[in-house]
Amino acid sequence: MLLESNLKSAFVRLKSTPQGLSGTDASSRLTASRSIASLQYRDSDLRLLLRQFKSPLVLLLLVAMSISATLGDRLDALIVFGVIAMSTLMGFWQERRSAHALAALLKVIQTHSTVLRDGIPVEVPSDQIVYGDVIVLNAGDAIPGDGLILEAKDLFVDESVLTGESYPAEKEACKDTEENATEAVKSNFVYEGTHVISGIARVIIARTGSATELGKISEHLQAKMPETNFETGMRRFGEMLMQLTLVLVISIFAINTFFQRPVLESFTFALALAVGITPELLPAIVSITLASGAQRLAQQHVIVRRLSSIENLGSMTVLCSDKTGTLTEGAVRLHASVDSQNQPSPKVALYAAINATCQTGFTNPIDETLRNLGEDVSGFLKIDEVPYDFIRKRLSVVVSDSDLREWMITKGAFANVIAVCNSVETINGVVAMGDIRAALQDSFIRYSN
Repeated sequence: MLLESNLKSAFVRLKSTPQGLSGTDASSRLTASRSIASLQYRDSDLRLLLRQFKSPLVLLLLVAMSISATLGDRLDALIVFGVIAMSTLMGFWQERRSAHALAALLKVIQTHSTVLRDGIPVEVPSDQIVYGDVIVLNAGDAIPGDGLILEAKDLFVDESVLTGESYPAEKEACKDTEENATEAVKSNFVYEGTHVISGIARVIIARTGSATELGKISEHLQAKMPETNFETGMRRFGEMLMQLTLVLVISIFAINTFFQRPVLESFTFALALAVGITPELLPAIVSITLASGAQRLAQQHVIVRRLSSIENLGSMTVLCSDKTGTLTEGAVRLHASVDSQNQPSPKVALYAAINATCQTGFTNPIDETLRNLGEDVSGFLKIDEVPYDFIRKRLSVVVSDSDLREWMITKGAFANVIAVCNSVETINGVVAMGDIRAALQDSFIRYSN
């Protein structure tokens, strides 16, 4: 009764049910959370524009423009203002376009989670998970929020991102509420940023976004984006010009004063010299050059988020990229289903389809391909399952046929499967593995090559 009471209180507090939220409730909660996020980041464009004024060269031009305007030279002031506006707006526009392009790209490659909506499992983008959602977790899934485990079987979770512990943490269904559980015994909770190593589970999400444990850590660890090498060089060059200008202005003003020149005339001459020394067109030239490089990279489908990073890109020696979806299509096609004698085997195809249809663990394109083979598996009833995990590297299901005979069908990594087999079925019946193991290994290597 304690477990039932605690689960009931969790559903009441989160205004949810064991069947998850309705589509309407989920949409309203998502809208509310996005409204809060938009309030927090509504000035992002303004900050992007202000960032264009960080360069000492731009600040030097602003000072020169102010001096020209003060001295009544409005034409020079307008020219300097035009140069500043052109360089800053060009940089702002390019970086803003890149930010929007990056956001669109992230939407394409975003992760998805299985969630119960109106009691039906559906795939939704992970950033659309809201508190009160009931999600289904399988091996390999990333956990989209902090949540309370409702059901679990053989569940192990990698929490190294939070704890630093490399060994997976074993998790179990809820036996206590969060308020009564200490940090040391929260084995009935899962956290955003961690991922499932093995097992299956159902979880009710209690916190998302910045309210999660990972979100709180991220807020404490927020750091200023480091300068690129190009920004560092431009900053030092601008500081050198400012120091040189200051020294020259003070020196020339002091010399003119020493020779008893009129103070106002000496001061005006010194300021005019400062304006003349300032390289008005340099920021514009830099912005135009970097923007041109960004456009050329865009033609090669490369998004440049910060113009100043182009110089860093040019000095790169090694580029690492995940191949799946980048160099490969991420699609799987079945080449053949063969027996131990390397002959086509309908039985192997049937067993593979049964295993893929009955398993509820790690979602992958291999199972999707096997389920689409067209094999009739309606005569088999699932009894139990040992989900796939990344240590055992095998997935086993137990099924019964129409004659009530029970079968255990296992698939997985070749070495891990064959390691637990001591016999093999041939055209002469079931025989000891013996020398056949080496022949199977040779076939595996040949197919792999």
